[in-house]
Amino acid sequence: MQQHASNNASNTMRHDAEKVVHHAIERNLPGPAVRAALKDLVMPEGRLVLVAIGKAAWSMAKAASDELGDKLDVGIVITKYGHVAGPIARITCHEAGHPVVDAASVDATRKAESLVEDLGPRDLVLLLVSGGGSALFEDPKVPLAELEDITHQLLACGASIEEMNAVRKHLSHVKGGRFAQLCAPAQVFVVALSDVVGDRLDTIASGPAYPDSSTVADALDIARRYALSLSPTAVAALKEETPKQLDNVRTRITGSVRELVASAAKACAELGYEPLVLTTSLDCEAREAGAFLGAIAREHAADGRNLAFIAGGETVVHLRGSGLGGRNQELALAAAPALAGMDNACVISVGSDGTDGPTDAAGGYVDGATTHLLSEAGLSVADVLDASDSYHALAACDGLVVTGPTGTNVNDVSLALIRTS
Repeated sequence: MQQHASNNASNTMRHDAEKVVHHAIERNLPGPAVRAALKDLVMPEGRLVLVAIGKAAWSMAKAASDELGDKLDVGIVITKYGHVAGPIARITCHEAGHPVVDAASVDATRKAESLVEDLGPRDLVLLLVSGGGSALFEDPKVPLAELEDITHQLLACGASIEEMNAVRKHLSHVKGGRFAQLCAPAQVFVVALSDVVGDRLDTIASGPAYPDSSTVADALDIARRYALSLSPTAVAALKEETPKQLDNVRTRITGSVRELVASAAKACAELGYEPLVLTTSLDCEAREAGAFLGAIAREHAADGRNLAFIAGGETVVHLRGSGLGGRNQELALAAAPALAGMDNACVISVGSDGTDGPTDAAGGYVDGATTHLLSEAGLSVADVLDASDSYHALAACDGLVVTGPTGTNVNDVSLALIRTS
């Protein structure tokens, strides 16, 4: 992670903030959790086929391969560009688009479908699921160009991940339980790394092997509320109901934002801060969450104690301009005005997967000097937020947090630190 500061106090604050985030992510890597989940795996009499999807797919598949060895017949990994860390025995690895589906996503998904479509009742599919699977694992019922346009419409209007998934599940051959249907009569054992608030199994990666709780009525209502532009083919697909019951699936959840936040709280305590978990289900505008964290820091800055206020979840960004950024960068930047001039407080917000929006940053860091540094660069927080350009603003004041791909994906963690000693 980057580490820069203008004085010793801010240097200590940034070091502590990044150390907390680093430790929280390290304690929630998927390898150990996957190995623990596989203790419940009953080996099939027939073939064992692995399908791993999502931003943590490579790490999960590598752990499974190391554990299963030659018991595994064949497998496929579908993950984000730059997230394959090397070859895995008996498994082919594919990189594809995120957060928008691309041709590589569709091609890889069809390869996965071909691996499972001829399986019998003595065979087993080990399905490893992590966040990002909604874009990476897709065989659409509409032309890819239209699906990309619909996804862009949903992202641009700030639709929640649940709303996006409800629409995409009804436009897909593999989402909303349909992949499990395709695997039948083979059994499916799912190991899921949750990036969804509340760990809803029908929402993680759009629930390829879980009965779908969203309905045709839901999908059509979302399309109406956001005034989505849809072709007749898309409208017809939205009217095709997803599976509401699956008899060939068992599921284990291996990680969640609650564990991420608990790890952050433990790391804060080890550094001498009194941790207070505000929520593990943050779900609001990124700028609102940032302003709130900044206000909390200013309110308690004179308490005379080292304090840590921690929140986990996934905020949303409504695009207002054509700049570059992500929800964690916007959250951090929105906290900066409340911290202006303070020498004992900071706010950091990071995506646990190491990526934040279409950028190379994991998130952002701000402290009492941020607004002054931006002003020297001719920038204001309000103007930057209106331009949706948090990435370049944070770059100008050395506020980007860069980790690279982490191998996990369990939502975001945000914290405000106050240090008085």
